Amino acid sequence: MKAIITVVGKDMIGIMAKVSNVAAEAQANILEVTQSVLDGYFAMIMLVDLSAMSWDVDELEKALRKNAEGMQIHVMHEDVFTSMHHV
Repeated sequence: MKAIITVVGKDMIGIMAKVSNVAAEAQANILEVTQSVLDGYFAMIMLVDLSAMSWDVDELEKALRKNAEGMQIHVMHEDVFTSMHHV
């Protein structure tokens, strides 16, 4: 089972570390990451493997939002993402 994590907000030091530390604590394995800083705004998309995760998806999202305050963070199960974008 995989999920997509999106993180958007004003750029600041340590965003990647904050998000990856929470993922590691939950036993969610980061498979791929893309990130950009656009005119002072940070944007990141992560693909994570949840198969060994010890939390549910809602707990993961809540912990990510708490640990990276000020950022817009969304966690979406890969199946939901795929269904939304299936033509």
